[in-house]
Amino acid sequence: MAETPYGGIVEVWGKGDQTRSFLYIDECIEGIRKIMQAKERPPVLNLGSEEMISINDLLTLISKIAGKEVYIKNVPGPEGVRGRNSDNKLIKKVLGWEPTQTLAEGLRKTYAWIEKEIQKSYFVIESPLDEIVNKRSCGG
Repeated sequence: MAETPYGGIVEVWGKGDQTRSFLYIDECIEGIRKIMQAKERPPVLNLGSEEMISINDLLTLISKIAGKEVYIKNVPGPEGVRGRNSDNKLIKKVLGWEPTQTLAEGLRKTYAWIEKEIQKSYFVIESPLDEIVNKRSCGG
């Protein structure tokens, strides 16, 4: 979506009502650090977000963040499990940790970073040959 000026058509396998939860990378790193720095070895813990979203709604959210109009085309294909989400009750109880950022906040940061990286890739880097040509044409 970041590579197109207007959005466009995004194909989603299945109806797009399958759900997932996503965790911003900084939150994931913080959670891992909490687990690693625990005084005692904690039990097996879920590390994730309890904020669940459908794939179609995820695309709609990203298109709003991008300020672009996106058309979702649901096509036949594998959908994976119907829903996936994290239950954070135990990690909150054991380590006092839970994610602090919403999905929208994490996506805003991620989208801005992706857009910046794409813009950087559009700059043309001069090759050594360009330098030789420039010197010759300038009498150097």
